[in-house]
Amino acid sequence: MASNTVFRFLILLTALVWILSADNPKRRRREPWTNGSWFNMGLLEFEEWTNQTDLFSDKSRMCARLRGLTPGQRRVCRRHKDHMPAVGDGVKKGIKECQYQFQNRRWNCTVTEDDTVFGPLTLIASRETAFTHAITAAGVSLAISRACRDGRLSSCGCSRAARPRHLHNDWVWGGCGDNLEYGYKFTEGFVDIRERERKVKRGSREQGRQLMNRHNNEAGRRAVIKKSQVTCKCHGVSGSCSLITCWQQLATFREIGDYLRDKYEGATEVKVSRRGKLRLSNPNYSLPTAQDLVYLEESPNYCIRNESLGSLGTTGRECNRTSAGIDGCGLMCCGRGYNTKKIVVKERCQCKFHWCCRVDCNTCVKTVEVYTCK
Repeated sequence: MASNTVFRFLILLTALVWILSADNPKRRRREPWTNGSWFNMGLLEFEEWTNQTDLFSDKSRMCARLRGLTPGQRRVCRRHKDHMPAVGDGVKKGIKECQYQFQNRRWNCTVTEDDTVFGPLTLIASRETAFTHAITAAGVSLAISRACRDGRLSSCGCSRAARPRHLHNDWVWGGCGDNLEYGYKFTEGFVDIRERERKVKRGSREQGRQLMNRHNNEAGRRAVIKKSQVTCKCHGVSGSCSLITCWQQLATFREIGDYLRDKYEGATEVKVSRRGKLRLSNPNYSLPTAQDLVYLEESPNYCIRNESLGSLGTTGRECNRTSAGIDGCGLMCCGRGYNTKKIVVKERCQCKFHWCCRVDCNTCVKTVEVYTCK
């Protein structure tokens, strides 16, 4: 009898402890895929790490120090430690390009202090989130491709792409081109494993978000390939061009950013079906291709400051009084009006070159008007 009472008491005590630990967020263990974002790698200064002689050794703990990685991404990191500085450089390029492309918009790709890099807005499956996934995946693909060409990675080298069919028969194919194939494959394995390793219910919102992220990651990688081009160079005495060598070369990241911004403008709203497939929210729209961006939710209101969403609002943002576009005071300030402030600017002017070798300039003072949203 006493033993049964003790047994029941232990069961009740165990249940109580479990309930308390589940209700207490401090005790609840965070799932690895919610622990920040791999975008954190773009905020690290890998140059400082490279001074450590054992950084890429088997015993190195570098991968454990990278915040936001899932278990699958850490496994890839341990196998390819020398790739991580290139990955970080690619994400950094993606973040900077995002800020350039959105500098005159209500949401200007602001980097926050939390582990998600872009703040709670990344939890919303909006077209802005779609762009961040595409531009960072493109940045990593480009950085890895170029690192291969430069001989900075142990598992790849110059491109071995097949000779283009349209290339002139007398031209030589095979210069040390950017290794787009390896960059694409590695980025797919490192970035998309984050979406594949977590098991979710078919047709759920979580699965829809996984499919959305994978689609936009793929669009970013394909943008790198689509904007690449064949580059040729003449060789010979005194510019005779007796030999022409050609190779595959990446486009500038600005060209890729412009291309993906256009895809952002034409992004397609989708939803997840019960069978676990992305479908059009509006059947009157055309189906998106693998190069297009997709999103699940409408964008939040970026006009008003909302700390819970991570939106800073547009109050105090500079605007263009004469523009009718998104950077104009009418749209940027969301109809609230704007303030006008006159500031005095000093600049060099009327410069003259004197032989040899001096440049003398005057200092000109002018008053300019700056417009900021109310």
